[in-house]
Amino acid sequence: MREIMHIQVGQCGNQIGAKFWEVISDEHGIDPMGTYHGDSDLQLDCISVYYNEVTVPKYIPRAILVDLEPGTMYSVRSVPFGQIFRPDNCVFGQSGAGNNWAKGHYTEEAELADSVLDVV
Repeated sequence: MREIMHIQVGQCGNQIGAKFWEVISDEHGIDPMGTYHGDSDLQLDCISVYYNEVTVPKYIPRAILVDLEPGTMYSVRSVPFGQIFRPDNCVFGQSGAGNNWAKGHYTEEAELADSVLDVV
């Protein structure tokens, strides 16, 4: 099976991504702490598509979470399935763009691009 890297960007991307991981985790028998509690061989056969196994039977999503400000990361990590993500895979700035596309594109994004590529 092929492996998928999931990259969530911005507030909308991270909120949709958080719900995605909640649904995928449920389908694969993964609890909010990343422990496998499934009962199907098919779940284990396909689990490596979305997850990395860190210890038996603990799994973490193959996901990178990106935003220009930390508030979104705090809200994503505060929900029940938020603790399943590796903190090293959360890349965020400190100020945000203040709903200003040009500021986000030319200044804030430029500073985060290298950090995101390092995580990838």
